[in-house]
Amino acid sequence: MQTKQDENTLIWFTNNLRIHDNSALKKAIKNSNQTIAVYCFDPRQFETSTFGFKKTENYRAQFLIETITDLRQQLNTLNIPLFVYTEKPEHCIPALIKNQAISNIYLQQEWTDEAVFILNEVKKNCPQTISFIESYDQFLFHPEDIPFNTETLPKVFTVFRKQLEKQSSVRPLTHIDSQSTDLKTIENDTKIPTLEDLGLGQISRHPNTAFPFKGGETEALKRLHSYFFETKKLGVYKKTRNGLIGTEFSSKFSPWLANGSLSAKQIYYEVNRFEKEHFKNESTYWLLFELLWRDYFKYVSLKHGNQIFKLGGLLNKNYDWSQDSTKIKQWIDGKTEEPFVNANMLELKKTGWMSNRGRQNVASYFAKTLQLDWRIGASYFESLLIDYDVHSNYGNWMYVAGVGNDPRDRKFNVKLQAERYDTNGKYQRLWLQDTLF
Repeated sequence: MQTKQDENTLIWFTNNLRIHDNSALKKAIKNSNQTIAVYCFDPRQFETSTFGFKKTENYRAQFLIETITDLRQQLNTLNIPLFVYTEKPEHCIPALIKNQAISNIYLQQEWTDEAVFILNEVKKNCPQTISFIESYDQFLFHPEDIPFNTETLPKVFTVFRKQLEKQSSVRPLTHIDSQSTDLKTIENDTKIPTLEDLGLGQISRHPNTAFPFKGGETEALKRLHSYFFETKKLGVYKKTRNGLIGTEFSSKFSPWLANGSLSAKQIYYEVNRFEKEHFKNESTYWLLFELLWRDYFKYVSLKHGNQIFKLGGLLNKNYDWSQDSTKIKQWIDGKTEEPFVNANMLELKKTGWMSNRGRQNVASYFAKTLQLDWRIGASYFESLLIDYDVHSNYGNWMYVAGVGNDPRDRKFNVKLQAERYDTNGKYQRLWLQDTLF
């Protein structure tokens, strides 16, 4: 009979693609003699959605490929082989369990319908002796440490934020123990797919992109260090965060946060270090404020489940939404009546990136001015955005469409926004070079 220390454990990577501050990985290493890792490029994530967009287009897919390439290298330093498959997890994971004599599976806990469905499909195909050990690893404030349960989540962000800041604390970083170097070599001839393998077209990095960075934990930590300690741009973040051009107006952490190659806690503790070594001001606080918004959208999703994907949103509000395909195409192609909207939409189409200020404006224009079904806009963002995060994406779209937590039905005045944030029209000229406005 196998003893605990003779067993092999499997860490199933999903949106926790890092070795630092990863409690699922730490538990997997601690509770076995040898840890094996797996990542699946699930074909369902590259299919066309009900609204006609590929769920994952080439920008985000390329960033993911780079991330998995880096993850494999990082895991090699811990003597953990990463098996990579381009098939459904419920097909490849049970086979891996059998071939590698796996006893337990460690993974990040998820709760949206798609993730729960896939996990249940995997469980159905695995021996009942296999235990699935899940860890919440995507929050700044862990669900066990917040001063309310999911059902009593405050309806307003400000109340949520104030309660957390007063009554909760961020858990320490999880430090990973290296595995024994005296491990058997496990044959692993699995390959990381190319864009072509995933049925996607090749991309070239646009010279004007505000996000020229690569995927992966190595790049994430490099950016974190650069933005905080080399350029010290963190110190002016609140003043510059509504910028539109270049890499330095905002932190650009969101793509790495979205796929978990950087953790919110890592950012939090580096902000603390910056404040101790340099200075503390409104800007250093504001970055943490934005991480709290990210947490809030995750808790909203945890509380409301599938409501975040429904037309009436959290408020069950009925608006007269349209699905006019001509208007949708004009919005996507940057051919609306608003140059500021058009510039942002062209940036997204050509780079997979758009500023936060741009997102709010184009989403408001889509839902409030064109009165189009906001879920279509959200689906398009899901397809193209490098930093797509299901909770933040649908949370923000509900908010802008007037069906989210905020009962106030707001509408952005796009012309005034353009005058305020692109006063001399430089951003619009950058992306609308062939268009008069």
